Amino acid sequence: MDKIANLKKKIIDTLDSNKALDIVSIDLANKSSVADYMIIASGTSSRHIQALSEQVLEEFKKNGIINSKIEGKNSNDWKLIDGIDLIVHIFNPQKRKFYELEKMWSELIPKEKLII
Repeated sequence: MDKIANLKKKIIDTLDSNKALDIVSIDLANKSSVADYMIIASGTSSRHIQALSEQVLEEFKKNGIINSKIEGKNSNDWKLIDGIDLIVHIFNPQKRKFYELEKMWSELIPKEKLII
């Protein structure tokens, strides 16, 4: 198992053991140069979302990704934890439904749109 796939499993396990809801992993390898994987999960409250984001950040740092950071620190509805090759979004369920990132990133993107 390669390093990034192993880290993805650790992050999913961290989210799951801390009661994140509806955890989804999306392979971005042939869709974007932004990252290899995107993980999306939901929290039950603003405090839960904050705690989950801090736990994910800590897991990234334990695995050598020292430049990782949390975006949306002041938001109660959404956090993004940038782990370079692995991006984690944690939403409240209403915001997650509104943005529909799973739908957007799970669909195949034609190659001509990838170049833009």
